Amino acid sequence: MSAPPDLPALVVRALRMSLHRGYVQASRTETGHLLATLAATRTGTIAECGTGCGVGAAWLRSGAPKTTRVITAELDPELAHGVMDMFADDDIDVIHADWSDLAEHGPFSLVFLDAGSAGQFPREQIVDLVAEGGMIVLDDFVPCPSWPPLAGGRVDVLRQDWLSDERFTSVDVMVAEDTSVIIAVRR
Repeated sequence: MSAPPDLPALVVRALRMSLHRGYVQASRTETGHLLATLAATRTGTIAECGTGCGVGAAWLRSGAPKTTRVITAELDPELAHGVMDMFADDDIDVIHADWSDLAEHGPFSLVFLDAGSAGQFPREQIVDLVAEGGMIVLDDFVPCPSWPPLAGGRVDVLRQDWLSDERFTSVDVMVAEDTSVIIAVRR
């Protein structure tokens, strides 16, 4: 790890909520540090598709300038309202809505979502969320040194499509031995 092991207080609160609710899967610390760093370069509005217990949003807010709006959408009403309460004083807008409802608040300078969601959501709707010069950050990939990228012995079409989309300058960044993140910046 090439970052201090200390976690921002906001992230600690979100991780505690995650554990309290029985979720062991949350944004990894390595990914979180990357999110905070990327958010620090953004102005305007940044978004997360799929709040969960708020760990990703907490990382984004911990890095983003105070003037940058952070918004996150969660479809599950119990999770959405729990995170709304937790972030009530933290300058994070949590909406109980489908991810696609974020379009009303865009375009965004950064959109964060996991690979599983990116594989299920219509690709063009994801692309339309991001302004020119904005970035899409996709996490939860398994590192792969080959091209085309493979997952489970098959071509990882999702990763291949994001990395080869000519509307973006993209890179697959290994953030830990067992996970990577795609950063795609819209041209």
